[in-house]
Amino acid sequence: MIKRRSLLTLAGLGGAAALLPASPAQASPALPPCPIDLPAPTVGRPVGTTSLHLVDHNRLDPFEPASGARELMVQLWYPARTTAGRARAPYLTSRVAAAIDRYLSLDPGTLARLRPTAHLDAPAHPGPLPLLLLGHGRKGGRSNCTALAEELAAHGYLVAAVDHTRDATAVEFPDGRLVYSVLSDDPPGWDAADRLEIAARVADLRFVTDQLIGSRMPFSVDGGRIGVLGHSMGGAAAAEALRQDPRLRIGLDLDGGLFGSPVPDLGLDRPFLLLTSLHDHDTWQRWREHHHAWGRQLYTRGAGHLSFTDLPHAAEPGHLADHLPADAYTALLGTLTPARATELTRTYVRAFADHFLRDRPTPLLDGPSRRYPEIDFRWSLH
Repeated sequence: MIKRRSLLTLAGLGGAAALLPASPAQASPALPPCPIDLPAPTVGRPVGTTSLHLVDHNRLDPFEPASGARELMVQLWYPARTTAGRARAPYLTSRVAAAIDRYLSLDPGTLARLRPTAHLDAPAHPGPLPLLLLGHGRKGGRSNCTALAEELAAHGYLVAAVDHTRDATAVEFPDGRLVYSVLSDDPPGWDAADRLEIAARVADLRFVTDQLIGSRMPFSVDGGRIGVLGHSMGGAAAAEALRQDPRLRIGLDLDGGLFGSPVPDLGLDRPFLLLTSLHDHDTWQRWREHHHAWGRQLYTRGAGHLSFTDLPHAAEPGHLADHLPADAYTALLGTLTPARATELTRTYVRAFADHFLRDRPTPLLDGPSRRYPEIDFRWSLH
């Protein structure tokens, strides 16, 4: 049985024996790898994406102050006017994809095969747009929840996913620098390292919000409709960002223990949704006891810790099961099909955002649904 405190680092289990190459007598001609299409958005509206290189000159990099000002890469997804003449976006740069393949013990070239729906630098639909900040898990990356981001963009949101430099597995900057994670694989807990990680992430999120609100891009941000969400440690950072920043109206945590902040013992004063793959965790219990606004914990039957990301779509093609113990694989990927896992995550995230950022009625958040029987209302407030 995999312990909860180990879940956040299971994706980094390495040391799997390398597969032996076929002998010359057995080798067959190599075939071009087939693309792995991520699920398209549930509406046919065009989606654009672009990347930003942002530098916070008012802050030294918290992980390596000697390197100078904090630098970030941010990927935006947004509703586009058209995608005509624009190339389909890659999932990752080739060098970052290779680094994450190695870290996750996927077959080389797996993540490079993932194919999103969005098109590069497509002209944006005019704003103002509600903004959703999106954070990755420890040693993850900004592309981790691309299928979710594209769905939200197709429904009219601007989604900004942040690569938290030296936390993410690898970040590639426009000048060609590839910066790797400096974090250990120790399970998270209430210690100085976790507090540093969450503080750095929250400062990143607040800086990106500043930059997007004051940007001269073709779209504009509706400053009264901003939310924050994240997977794993990104969810913990979302909770703390919501606590600190009054500009944020809502927060959402995709299966993240609430490490590295006082949120479990202080609660939050704005709507917060927790989607989980396990029934309970001590930080969630404490948060529920102190939360004093609209709140839900929805347990997803059959989900694993990474079911809320794009990884289920890459796991089988990348032969991840060959490189992990069976119980670790189940803890990470669960038993849901990749398509169903993505559908459930998209549905409940969008329902939450639509309700609180667009004032749309959402009965789906009021109780169990026959259409989505995997979702169990573990706890509700207001």
